[in-house]
Amino acid sequence: MSDLAVRHAAPGATSAKRERSRLRVFLRQRSTVAFLFTLPLILLVGVLVIYPAFYALHLATLNKRMERFVGLSNFTFLFTRETFWMVVRQSCIFAVSAVIFKALIGFTVAHLVHAIPAKGQRKWRGMLLVPWVIPPALSTLTWLWLFDPSYSAFNYVLAGIGIGPVPWTGDALWARVSVILVNIWYGAPFFMIMYLAALKSVPAELYEVAAIDGATFWQRLFYITLPMMRNIIAITTLFSLIVTFANFDIVWILTAGGPIDRTHVFATWAFRLGIQGGDIPLGASVSLVMIPLLAVAAIFILRDVNKRAERM
Repeated sequence: MSDLAVRHAAPGATSAKRERSRLRVFLRQRSTVAFLFTLPLILLVGVLVIYPAFYALHLATLNKRMERFVGLSNFTFLFTRETFWMVVRQSCIFAVSAVIFKALIGFTVAHLVHAIPAKGQRKWRGMLLVPWVIPPALSTLTWLWLFDPSYSAFNYVLAGIGIGPVPWTGDALWARVSVILVNIWYGAPFFMIMYLAALKSVPAELYEVAAIDGATFWQRLFYITLPMMRNIIAITTLFSLIVTFANFDIVWILTAGGPIDRTHVFATWAFRLGIQGGDIPLGASVSLVMIPLLAVAAIFILRDVNKRAERM
C-alpha cells in the first residue's frame, strides 16, 4: 500500500476507534445502563398508564354523546351534586381507615412472625400471604356468602351466643364496615411481608446495645424499630392508599354501591355513571377527581421521605 493510501486510511480508522471507545464509555455509565434496562418498563407504563390518563382527560371535556367539547362543564356539574360529595367523603373514609388498620395489623403480625425461629417463619409467611394471593373477586364472593342476610355464617355464630342478626350489607353503616373489613383482610398481608422485610434489615446489634442499656420493648420500638422502618412504612402506605382509593371489585361485589349509594367509592360510581348510565365523559370526570387527592397525599409522604434521606 502506498504512503498516500495509508495517510488517507489512518484518519478513518482513528475516528472509528474513537467512536467505539465513546460507545464503551457510554455503556459503562451506570445511569445509562439503568435507563436501558428500565426503558421497556417506561414504554409499558407510557402505553398502559400515561396514554389512558390523557385520553380520560380528553373524554372528561366532551358532552354525553362525545360529539362536542364542553370544557369543565362535567366537573362543575359534579360539584353541584350532593351524591358526588358523599362519594368523596366515603372514598376518603374507606381508604384512610382501611390503610390505617392494614398498617397496624401488618406491623403487629410482622413482629410476631419475626419473633418465630427462622425455620418456622417460612411456613407462617406462606399461610399469612394466602389472602393477598387469592384473586380479590374470588375471595370477596366467599365474604358475600358470610354476609348473606339469610344464611350468614357470622349471624349464625352471633345467634349462638345470644346476639341478634346483623344486617351486614343491608344497613348503610354495617355495609361500610363490611367493605372496609374485607379490604383489610385482603391488604394486611402485603403490609406484613413488607414490614417483615424491613425488620430483617434492622441491625441486631442495635437491639443488643439497647438491651444492655436496659431499654424496654416500647423504647426499642419507638427509638430503633420505627425510625429504621419509617421510609418503608411511608412508601407502603402511599402504595396501599393509591390501590385502596381505586378499589372496585370488593365494593362492587359486596354492595354494588348500596344501600342507596351509601358505599359508593370513586371507581364504582364512575362505573355506574359511565358504563351503566351511558355517560362516559361524566364517569371519566369522576375518576379524574382522584388524581389531585392522591397527588396531595403523595407529595406529603414523599417529601417526608426525601427530608429523611437528605439527613442521612
